[in-house]
Amino acid sequence: MAESAHQGSHGGSAKSWLAVTVILIGFTVGGVALTIGPDWFLFWVGVGIVAIGGLLALAFDIFSDVIVDAPRDMPALEHHSPFEQRH
Repeated sequence: MAESAHQGSHGGSAKSWLAVTVILIGFTVGGVALTIGPDWFLFWVGVGIVAIGGLLALAFDIFSDVIVDAPRDMPALEHHSPFEQRH
């Protein structure tokens, strides 16, 4: 298997999770603003928070955290349904 520079898990780095958390908070603020009113000022605050999270995601290059594993060759296991007609 090929060795990669990133030896962590598939979970990504802390800075990537920070960007995702900021985006999630902005989405939540905007969603709550729409359900309680709609409160358009609070909605646009949520949109601004999402935009800040998006800029963080671009700055942190969160897509580079993806770990690509080597392809796995798994043999197919034969199994039969109880309703299958056997010949």
